[in-house]
Amino acid sequence: MSQKLAKPWVEKYRPRKLDDVVNQKEIVARLKQFVKDKSMPHLIFSGPAGTGKTTCALAMVRELYGKEMAPNTTYLELNASDERGINVIRTIIKDFAKARAPVAFPFKILILDEADNMTAPAQQALRRTMEKYTKNCRMILICNYSNKIILPIQSRAVVFRFSRLSKDDIVERLTLVSKRESIQIDDSGLEALVKVAGGDCRRAINYFQSSSTLSDEVNEEVIYRIAGEVPSEDIVKILKFSIKGELQLARAILNELVRDYGLSGSNLIRQMHREVYNLEISEDKKVEIIKILAEIEYRLSQGATEEIQLNSLLAKIVLLDAK
Repeated sequence: MSQKLAKPWVEKYRPRKLDDVVNQKEIVARLKQFVKDKSMPHLIFSGPAGTGKTTCALAMVRELYGKEMAPNTTYLELNASDERGINVIRTIIKDFAKARAPVAFPFKILILDEADNMTAPAQQALRRTMEKYTKNCRMILICNYSNKIILPIQSRAVVFRFSRLSKDDIVERLTLVSKRESIQIDDSGLEALVKVAGGDCRRAINYFQSSSTLSDEVNEEVIYRIAGEVPSEDIVKILKFSIKGELQLARAILNELVRDYGLSGSNLIRQMHREVYNLEISEDKKVEIIKILAEIEYRLSQGATEEIQLNSLLAKIVLLDAK
């Protein structure tokens, strides 16, 4: 089993060509045109985690430079969450950007991951570097939220917005991984992986790899234990008992889940929020429950006692019909 962790599956199955990127077909088509023309503007890749932003950037660099792709020579990849100060812009980034590209290539590429974590002064310094050394270096800024990138930088770049991956996209990739790794996973396991991943393919593959170390046959129960979540039906039971006014039954199930799965209050509230919309109750009651969940989640974030707040959550739902 230890051999399965020798290399993270996320890296092992990262697409090496743009054509292999999961979904994002429209974005891939535009990037392939940049490769064909051997020309591109500065780019901003924006969207949720695990949707292929970094993969697209690296795949484009690989297709553009081929076998000549070399770190620190034809391209440079930095993570702005670690190196986000103005000194990095003035030293590492500026030195790379102003150096001329190898003769065979029109320009170098700088990939700046998690660019929305850069400080404001660093972003101000970066905009001048982008403008001054465009001939030598094109930049790809990768972020989760494009609104955190200052407007002067956005105006100097073309923004590509990545969407969350669909269930079918993630299932297709997980099925490929399971076949190549000879790991059995049933339909309930796939469904659970899709649910806990929330459109994040990277998270789904990581959970799959972790689950495979516990069992050669991955199922729903294994996935939920690895992900720190509980089966949806148990969360629905808690909500239904609370709505019916059966506080003690709801509390018993909640305590059992906390004991068996070791979940935090925030995780439970997040799952409850996800399941509320599927309950067969009036829209008004759904609205009230969501407001209660929001209030308790805020209290927990401020350091309130978890056990008391979770019991308060159940009590407030029980009292909805008493109003």
